[in-house]
Amino acid sequence: MTLNTLEKPEILEKTETSFQLEQKSQPLHDSVRQSLEGYLTQVKGQLPKNLYDLLLAEVEAPLLECVMEYTKNNQSRAAIILGLSRGTLRKKLKQYGMLD
Repeated sequence: MTLNTLEKPEILEKTETSFQLEQKSQPLHDSVRQSLEGYLTQVKGQLPKNLYDLLLAEVEAPLLECVMEYTKNNQSRAAIILGLSRGTLRKKLKQYGMLD
């Protein structure tokens, strides 16, 4: 079983309008991209005006669920893993109805 890796792509060339990136082996990146492409195909041009917020919520909630399960609901440890303050983590857990 291959674990998803979070690696920053290397920047090869920068132009005024875009970055050209070399994509490394990024199963998580590929999964998100594939899901997003499928979503865009399904909506057939009827995009919501808040796609960015929608996408973040769809990714953030399962991320928090998985990390909280991994840490056995230890918020301090989860905050360290996520790179968040404990207060920010608690706010996000409350936002998604995950706070006991």
